[in-house]
Amino acid sequence: MRTFSRRGFVGVAAASAVTSGTPAKSHMRTGRVIPGLEVLLGPKRARLAGKRVGLITNPTGVNRELESAIGLMAGATDFKLAALFGPEHGVWGDAQAGAAVADGVDARTGLPAFSLYGATRKPTPAMLAGLDVLVFDIQDIGARFYTYPWTLALVMQAAREAGIGVIVADRPNPIGGTRVEGPVLDPSSASFVGAYPIPISHGMTMGELATMMNMDFAIGCDLSVVTCANWRRGDDAALTGLPWVPPSPSMPTIDTAFIYPGTCLIEGTNLSEGRGTTKPFELIGAPFVDAHGLADRLNRRNLPGAHFRPAWFTPSFSKFQGQMCAGVQIHITDRTALAPIDTGIAVLLEVARHHSKDFSFKPGNPPFFDKLAGVSWLREAIVAGESLDGIKTRWQAELSAFKLKRARRLLY
Repeated sequence: MRTFSRRGFVGVAAASAVTSGTPAKSHMRTGRVIPGLEVLLGPKRARLAGKRVGLITNPTGVNRELESAIGLMAGATDFKLAALFGPEHGVWGDAQAGAAVADGVDARTGLPAFSLYGATRKPTPAMLAGLDVLVFDIQDIGARFYTYPWTLALVMQAAREAGIGVIVADRPNPIGGTRVEGPVLDPSSASFVGAYPIPISHGMTMGELATMMNMDFAIGCDLSVVTCANWRRGDDAALTGLPWVPPSPSMPTIDTAFIYPGTCLIEGTNLSEGRGTTKPFELIGAPFVDAHGLADRLNRRNLPGAHFRPAWFTPSFSKFQGQMCAGVQIHITDRTALAPIDTGIAVLLEVARHHSKDFSFKPGNPPFFDKLAGVSWLREAIVAGESLDGIKTRWQAELSAFKLKRARRLLY
């Protein structure tokens, strides 16, 4: 149900003053990590004073009490929330992957709710008219092909052109801030699932990515990042104490987020990635797959942090809707050891080898798999049956160069 509180914001520990309303429910404040939203509306609140604000958010834009940023900001008297903007899946997360979202009016606040995943993906001058600043508060997943960082990039470009500032209310990278893995995107494969040359797992927060895009990729907007408090780079979502709100309909759990950087690659093939089941990106298969054989071969690879169980499932939507699929469920046995990109590529190598007559990559120019991978050579290597170790060696030089660039932009 689309509800939010109009109670005032209760500041973080360093800001004991209550802006308005009743005190917070103390039983919810169990996490040590404080999201950037709370820091912005607490000790950094002066950045918004007297301004007309546009808020780019979705259901993940909440404080530690699960109160929506929309409700917290709509009730403010020291600044004016004037417009809402929603990324893929919409402001309230009610659209499935790839579904266009229309502009509208938010029923609870009466504010215009502009879609950045419909007729346009970049805010237009008309959408930004009368605004003084844009606040971006969305939980990312830590994988290059998630679309939210690219929405942020377009927001930053539009803000620069309109002469208004952008504030990123930062949040932790839910899979931790140390995983930097996979091929670095080739500009020839750039798209809305990867616009700039970063690897699949970038190990950065949204605020850090924004800083990199602004400085290294020359967006050049008036950007400020409000960092979250008390987050350590090695902490994953389970260690932050923050509530888990699914960032998109097919990202229901923390385990989904951990395996996603590898198994999202399945979207570029004719295998089901488990959409339409209760275990998206953890269930992989198709009607033509030998479930026992695939599970046995994958388990013999001794991939770290993962076990493969033969599984059968019938998607309720997406690929093979209503058809029985055979394949595997990936059980994460150790999040720290898990190598999700290795795991996803290993699945593809095994299926491509043992089901070569039935397995295929989605067509396109470039193929959708290449957009996800960020390079064309990975698809070619899978078809050729190259070894997993050989494939990983091919991306190391560019990955090392990215790590040096990344180190200059880390905020934690």
